Amino acid sequence: MSKIISLFLITILSNIAVLAQPDRTIEIPMPVIPAMRVLHHDYIDNNQKLICQLDGINDTIFNVGKDQHINEMVNDALTAVVNNIQAKVELNKNITEGDKYQWLRGINEMLTDFISGYKSKNIKGALLYNIIKSYDAAMELQMKNESIKSLIENNEMEVGELLIQNLCLKNNISIPISKEILSLKKIKRYPNKTISFLAQNPNAFYVDSIILSIAYHSPEQLYNYAAASDALGKKIQSINNPLVKKIGLLSLMKTGRMYFPFLDNLYQNKLSMDSITKLLYDTVGYYQLLVKTQIEYVKRLSKNDTPLVMNVLTSKLQSKTIELFINEINSLHDEKSEKIRFRCLEKLSPQDLYYIIVLGEQEIYTSSYLGVYKRIFERMRTPSADTLLAWMQGDYYKKFIKIAANYNTLDDFLNRMDKNNVEQLMRSFVSGLEKTRTLEDAVDVANSYASIYNEKIKKIILQRIQENLVVAEKTDNQRGQIIYNLLNIIFESMDSSKHINLLGRLGINEVYNMPIQSLKDNKGRIVIQQFFYGDKDGQGIFNSFFQNYPSTLWKKIDSEKWVELRSIKGTPISIFSNKPFDNEEDLDSKAQEELGNYLSENNLNPSIIIHRGHSYFVNNTIEQLPNSAKVILLGSCGGYQRLNDVLETCPDAHIIASKQTGAG
Repeated sequence: MSKIISLFLITILSNIAVLAQPDRTIEIPMPVIPAMRVLHHDYIDNNQKLICQLDGINDTIFNVGKDQHINEMVNDALTAVVNNIQAKVELNKNITEGDKYQWLRGINEMLTDFISGYKSKNIKGALLYNIIKSYDAAMELQMKNESIKSLIENNEMEVGELLIQNLCLKNNISIPISKEILSLKKIKRYPNKTISFLAQNPNAFYVDSIILSIAYHSPEQLYNYAAASDALGKKIQSINNPLVKKIGLLSLMKTGRMYFPFLDNLYQNKLSMDSITKLLYDTVGYYQLLVKTQIEYVKRLSKNDTPLVMNVLTSKLQSKTIELFINEINSLHDEKSEKIRFRCLEKLSPQDLYYIIVLGEQEIYTSSYLGVYKRIFERMRTPSADTLLAWMQGDYYKKFIKIAANYNTLDDFLNRMDKNNVEQLMRSFVSGLEKTRTLEDAVDVANSYASIYNEKIKKIILQRIQENLVVAEKTDNQRGQIIYNLLNIIFESMDSSKHINLLGRLGINEVYNMPIQSLKDNKGRIVIQQFFYGDKDGQGIFNSFFQNYPSTLWKKIDSEKWVELRSIKGTPISIFSNKPFDNEEDLDSKAQEELGNYLSENNLNPSIIIHRGHSYFVNNTIEQLPNSAKVILLGSCGGYQRLNDVLETCPDAHIIASKQTGAG
């Protein structure tokens, strides 16, 4: 293990460029070159010139970046050091004439390989210094039949690979160990590919140590390979370590994936294999064990104790949430009896129901959400939001608040809390936004604020945002300043008494108005596309839709798969609506697709898109959005959940969407 650690340290240190402050190289006078080798020197000289042109400038300097010192060192190596290597070959009396040919070819190959690597963006320009200096040192070692291992250890992977494949160095006595060192460097750089690299060299000196490391830091990689019948699979199964043995055992089981999420508790003997086996065919019992373990792991995380494969546990919990419960209650959305529709939830606790909401966010229908939310508090002896969050150890609480805001249940949730805890919760909700990698949390805060009607709570949130902004400015946290400043401006603009010019402050286009001129195409037309769906509601809305468009003002053009309404007077407007054919056979989607192709082929670019259907159809509409859309109406009860998906296709579109309720 100590050998592995020392090699990793060497690798890490080698990432600091070997670009100390050497003096300019003193060139060795070039002796008279025999005519038979002049051509080989010409090849080298020509590659030196080609490298100087790699930066796109036809001169005698190769600029690798803005640092002038590094540029000077690289060019010193490219000219003086390479010239000296050539001279040393010609002046060396201890090698044969044939060897001199070989070394000149090796020098040229080293430069050629750099050119190829640089053009393919596999080698950075600054590494040319390390390559040339290392080749110079490697040549001297090889001529004395000594190992070049130290050069492989002390340089970046690209340098080492170029050295060991060079025709004059590929037979060095250290090549076998050097290849293993380079493989180790690959593992360090690409940890997610560790197993595939080990499989290429399963007998390397470091394999056992790396397998042990993977078992504790990336056990899923090990699990995925441990059942393989090749040399690496056998090596994994042979290692006498309790954790590796446990992973190896699970990998050989047909139902191993069902046990694997509990790996940490199994390894620490907090849970037995038999206790899981008993639940394999008890779907609710297994789900509840996942929930119990998730909450336990969250508690451990709060104490800086990270359980093994917690991500696998959460992923399994999410997949079971959708598979066992959300798909069931969604599929019964037309069922009038709540008892029948939500029967699959009967045995679930409030904690179980909580995870159905936070892990099923993307799949759950509006009516399904409302049914689950209601049952959380119905099943609590004291329907307290404080108690619920305490049970959950605060897991996914920001997401729960955001979802509640989206479905207009946030006020109800906060009303179930102690007033002092509400303030603390909301202050926590809007903190730490600068520490996340994405803007998702910040967007969640903005969405939630817009759904809160309690002025006292809104004041608490705004105050905390402003406090966080001050801290970000004092600590010079640029990301924090941007996020909290944006939220502060947006929230203050919602108060009409403050007269905030949102558009002016943020420097963005109009968001409250859409000029009619912007909706017209290059022929002055406004093209509208409507998406209808072939369920009972969709067919009813389609039939009643045309009653609002009298023949005195609109011309109706009926096609096989769609209908066009064309205005007779005023601004030229065409409204295209696909026919709501049978949804069960996916005929409505096919009609939409054919309509989309027709519009595209005839240069009819819709600037207004209207989704007319339930929330479970909205994803299909979003997938077909044309990027010409300027105004998008998500006419469904869950449309508000999908704003980000719309903006990925139409980033400048204005979106009209509803929360919780929608009507034809």
